[in-house]
Amino acid sequence: MNTTETAVRESSRVHTIYKDANGKRLPSVTTALGVLAKPALINWAYGLGLKGIDKDTYVDELAGIGTLAHKMILRHLRGEGCDTDNFSGQQINLSENCFIKYLEWEKAHKVEPEIIEEPLVSAIHGYGGTPDFYGRIDGVFTLMDFKTGKAIYDDFWYQLGGYDLLLAERVKPEGWPTAFRILNIGRSEDEKFVEETRSSVAHEAQIFLHALAIYKLKRNGK
Repeated sequence: MNTTETAVRESSRVHTIYKDANGKRLPSVTTALGVLAKPALINWAYGLGLKGIDKDTYVDELAGIGTLAHKMILRHLRGEGCDTDNFSGQQINLSENCFIKYLEWEKAHKVEPEIIEEPLVSAIHGYGGTPDFYGRIDGVFTLMDFKTGKAIYDDFWYQLGGYDLLLAERVKPEGWPTAFRILNIGRSEDEKFVEETRSSVAHEAQIFLHALAIYKLKRNGK
C-alpha cells in the first residue's frame, strides 16, 4: 500500500473494530451509548434545518475538524509530527485553534502520558474502547478525554465511565485513576475552552453498563 493510500485510509477511518479472544466482534463504548436519547442533538439538528444548513455536510465538516484536532494533540503527546494532508484549509485552521488552546492548558500542568489512544477490550463485559489519555497529570493518575465543540454533555462522562472499566482490567489497582477530566476545546477563536474534572465516574460507569446491556439485548433480539 502506498503512502497516499495509507494516509487517506487513516484520515477516513471512523471506528476501530474491536474483537474478543475468539475473534468475535464487540461493540464500542460509543456504539453502546447510542441507545441513549440525545435531545440536545435533536434540537441542534432542528435548528440547523431552520437556518437552511444541510446537517450531513455540516456534521462531516465538524467531524473532520475534531479528527484533526485530536490527531494534533495526540501526536504531540507522542512526540510525533502531524500530517494535515487530506484536510481542507478551513479544517486545518480551526484544528490549529484547538491545538493552540490545548498547548496553553498544557503549560499549566505536568503531563505524563502512559496510554495514548490505545484500543482496549474488556474480557469481562464484552466491549471495546479507545481512551484518549491515561497517565499522570500533576502527579495524579488521570483518565482524560478531548472534545471539540460548544459544551460538555452527560454522555461524555458515560463514555469516560466505560473507559474507566476498561482500564480496571488493564492496569494494576495502584494505577487506577483518581481524577477524570474532559477538555472541551472550542474550534473557533470565540468558542471557549471548558474543562471539567471529577474524582470518580463510578455512577457513570453503571449507566454505561446498563446502556451496553440494552444494546446487547436489542442486538440479540433481531
